[in-house]
Amino acid sequence: VQLQAFGGGLVQAGGSLKLSCLASGRTFTSYSVGWFRQAPGKEREFVAAINWVGGSIFNPDAMKGRFTISRDNSKNTVYLQMNSLEPEDTAVYYCAAASDRWRSSSRPDDYHYWGQGTLVTVSS
Repeated sequence: VQLQAFGGGLVQAGGSLKLSCLASGRTFTSYSVGWFRQAPGKEREFVAAINWVGGSIFNPDAMKGRFTISRDNSKNTVYLQMNSLEPEDTAVYYCAAASDRWRSSSRPDDYHYWGQGTLVTVSS
């Protein structure tokens, strides 16, 4: 499966962005999908993940209830709605797919396919 993440951009603190992860090449419902992010000089961080029927998990410490993950299997797309953005959310956001479609995992090693990333910049 090939993944393409888009929807990043520049936003002021307190604003919102909705990222999309478009999948192609294989049956989309065969995969669970996760979002990760990496800020300059920092390690990659788990954001959220969703299984093929919509069961989801989040990184509570980092997201603080501000982010929502969803998927539309008819459009082969997973979304990450980000609200009340903070400068600390500035990072490249990556989506990734895992073959265990029932498991929403926070571990990068569980994901076999990665998109190219989309940059989110939050200004103060």
